[in-house]
Amino acid sequence: MEYRTLGRSGLKVSALSMGTFTFGGDGPFAMVGSQQVPEARRLVDCCIDHGVNLFDTANMYSTGLSEQILGEVLDGRRDQVLVTSKARMRIGDGPNDEGVSRYHLIRECEKTLKNLRTDHIDIYYMHEWDGVTPVEEKMAALDALVTQGKVRYVGCSNYSGWHIMKSLQASEQDRRVRFVTQQIHYTLEAREAEYELLPISVDQGLGVLVWSPLAAGLLSGKHRRSQPVAEGSRQAAGWTEPPVRDQDRLWDIVDVLISVGEKHGVEAAQIALAWLLTRPAVSSLVVGGSNVDQFKANFRALDVKLDQDDLKRLDDVSAPPMIYPYWHQRQFARDRFAEGDWALHSCLD
Repeated sequence: MEYRTLGRSGLKVSALSMGTFTFGGDGPFAMVGSQQVPEARRLVDCCIDHGVNLFDTANMYSTGLSEQILGEVLDGRRDQVLVTSKARMRIGDGPNDEGVSRYHLIRECEKTLKNLRTDHIDIYYMHEWDGVTPVEEKMAALDALVTQGKVRYVGCSNYSGWHIMKSLQASEQDRRVRFVTQQIHYTLEAREAEYELLPISVDQGLGVLVWSPLAAGLLSGKHRRSQPVAEGSRQAAGWTEPPVRDQDRLWDIVDVLISVGEKHGVEAAQIALAWLLTRPAVSSLVVGGSNVDQFKANFRALDVKLDQDDLKRLDDVSAPPMIYPYWHQRQFARDRFAEGDWALHSCLD
């Protein structure tokens, strides 16, 4: 296993981390998976045996059941690994059952600690933006949780660029705890993060964890142009995330992934993961699976070394359009680009 430093923190995280989105199977999550304690234990054991030191969950995954299962499976070895969770999404019918208010965050953090059978969360993510709660209140609540020892590090997920910068500014002006990482959706098929989120991560020293790095399996090679919905997949069960705006482009990407995979003697999935591990600021990829074999296949991505020809083929088939103001900056400002600017522009050179 490879370990990477998380942003400007001193924390080392495994290049592949384990997602527990499939634990529990409560409500709509049953479309993705419904692993209970015995299955979850086998998967966690496999990941720990392969050097994974980071396990990701959230209070909304099966309405806390994912946290409970992970907590039971890790009981007795909690100090060997890092555990992340998240809050913000609606988890009840009450007026304060969502958001990042001080009330909601502290209440949900304490519930998560009980679910996980632990006294602290290693990384606590704001799962989504909340434009109603002042950012100062959010960052003050997170600062209190860190001061109390209930949380070690804080981060955000699914924020836009200005949301991140507004939160960081609130931390700086009030001398509060600061985000050290963000967890984002980023794949060969969905490269929008390169416009703002990766440059901000490079410039502001944020680590990047990637959720659903295989685009919910669409980049695994099991879905093909001739069979866009593979039997037994979450798409076949009705799952619609992530959205795909250009189906022809998706299958062109899959074709190149398969071709590059054949060159390296691996599957398309391993190439998709290996490509992400070359991207700026990426610390870890949050991978999931329904069985041990899928996790073992993901681990093989760590042995793939993509050469310049591979990277060019993958970049060429998936490059995002150069929207404004980036095409203008590229034409008139590139001689004064900072490192963060090159997080977007370097793939086009």
